[in-house]
Amino acid sequence: MKPIHGSIAICCFSFVCISLSAQQTRTEKDLLGEKQIASNAYYGVQTARALENFQISGMTTAFYPDYVKAFAIVKLAAARANADVGRLSKEKLSAIEKACEAVMAGKYHDQFLVDLYQGGAGTSANMNANEVLANIALELSGKKKGDYHHIEPHDDLNMGQSTNDTYPTAIKIALLLHNDKLVKEATALSAAFHKKGDEFKNLLKMGRTEGQDAVPMTLGQEFHAFGNQLDAEITAMKKSESFLCEQNMGATAIGTGITASPGYAEKCADHLAKITGKPIIMSKDLIAATSSQQGFVIYSSALKSFAIALSKISSDLIFLASGPRTGIFEINLPALQPGSSIMPGKVNPVMPELMNEVCFKVIGNDLTVTLAAHSGLLQLNAFEPVEAIAIMESQGLLYKSLPLFRKNCIEGITANEKILTKYIEQSVGIVTALNPVLGYEKTTELAKEALQSGKGILQLIREKKLLTEDQIKKLLDPATLTGQK
Repeated sequence: MKPIHGSIAICCFSFVCISLSAQQTRTEKDLLGEKQIASNAYYGVQTARALENFQISGMTTAFYPDYVKAFAIVKLAAARANADVGRLSKEKLSAIEKACEAVMAGKYHDQFLVDLYQGGAGTSANMNANEVLANIALELSGKKKGDYHHIEPHDDLNMGQSTNDTYPTAIKIALLLHNDKLVKEATALSAAFHKKGDEFKNLLKMGRTEGQDAVPMTLGQEFHAFGNQLDAEITAMKKSESFLCEQNMGATAIGTGITASPGYAEKCADHLAKITGKPIIMSKDLIAATSSQQGFVIYSSALKSFAIALSKISSDLIFLASGPRTGIFEINLPALQPGSSIMPGKVNPVMPELMNEVCFKVIGNDLTVTLAAHSGLLQLNAFEPVEAIAIMESQGLLYKSLPLFRKNCIEGITANEKILTKYIEQSVGIVTALNPVLGYEKTTELAKEALQSGKGILQLIREKKLLTEDQIKKLLDPATLTGQK
C-alpha cells in the first residue's frame, strides 16, 4: 500500500487555499501599491508587507507583553501631547486613548505580529503599532477597520513622530517596565541567600583562596557574602534605569524635530512620566539622543554584571556541593532528578548549571548590544532591533530562572556539619589563628610538621600540650575566629 501523506498534504493545501480565497478582505494601499488585508485584522498594509519580508525567528512583538504595552504608552503620551499643543482634536484623542488603554490592559496583543528581527530600524514594528491602534480606535468609535478618513495610522497615530524616536522610546519603556519585575525577583533571591546566612551563622568552616585552604570563616558569612554580591548588582541595575529614562520623543527623523509642533517634545516627556510613574525626561540634545545608544549599553552592562556575579556564585555552589564521597561536599543541594542515564545513584547540580547557562547567554547578549551600538551610522542606528531582542531576552531569561533557582535550589540547601568540622580540624589553615597565641615561628613549625605527617594542627597541639582544651574551645569559637566579636 502506498503512503497517503502526499494526498493528505494536497487536500490540506487545497482547503487552505479555498479558505483564504473565501475570506473577506479589505483593500489598503501604500507606496508600493494595493494589498488585500483580512477584514478581521487590526493591522494594515505595512504590517502585511513586514509579515512577508521578515519571517525570521517566529518571535513577534507580542512575545514580550511589556513591549506591546510600551508601544501603547508611547502612542498615548504622543496623542495627549499633540492635543495639548492644539494639533489633535479632542474627538480623535478620545478614540486613541481608548485604543491605547485597551492594549495596555492586555487586549489585542495578538495583532502585534511583526518579527522581532527586522530591517528598517524598527519601522515595521512602529507601523504595526500605528495600524493596530488606529483600527482599534476606529472600531471603538463605531467605524469600520481601514476607514482611515476618520483616524489615520500616519497622520494621527504617528503625528509629530518618526520610528526613530518612537521605537527606541518604546524599547526603553518596555525595559523599565520589566526591570521592576526583574529587580523584585533578584531581591527575593538575595533574601534567600541572606536567610541561609542567618541559618548557618554558627557553622565554622575553612575559607579558600585560589582553591587552597586559607583561614576560617562561617558558612553563614559565605552565604551572606553571596547575598551582598547580588545586592550590589541590584543597586547597579536600579541606577542604570536613569539612562533609560532619558528619551528622544520629538526628535522625529534625526533630532531636528521636523513635523513636530513646538512644545510637543516637552509635553510628551511629561505624559510618559505620568503614565509610567518613572522620572522620564527629554534629552537636552535630540540629535545626539537619536544617534546614541548609551541607555541600552549601560543597562545591558548592568545585566551582564549581575549575570557575572550570579554565575560565579552558581559555580561556587557546584564546587561546595561536589562529591558526595570524593569532593568538597560541605553543603547539600536539593536532589531534583537522577543525574545520569548510565551511572546509578548520581544526582547533578542541575539548578546552578541552568543558572550558569542563562548567565552565559546574558553575557553574550551584552556583546550583541555592544556590536550593534557602535555600528550605527551618523544620525541613526539601524541595529536597534537586535539590541532590543538581546536585552529583552536577557531580562526574560533572568526573570523566569531566578525564582526557579531560589525555590528549587537555594531555599533547600543544607549544611554537612560533620564535614565542615572535619576540615577545620584537619586543615593547616587554622594555624594562622594561632599566631597571636603561639607566635609565628612556632606556628610555622606546626604547619610544616602537619604537612609532613598528615596530622591536623589541632591534633599536634593536643599531642604537644601547647594549649588546654579550654583554650582550644575559645580559639575555635566562631564569633572570635571569624571577626564577629
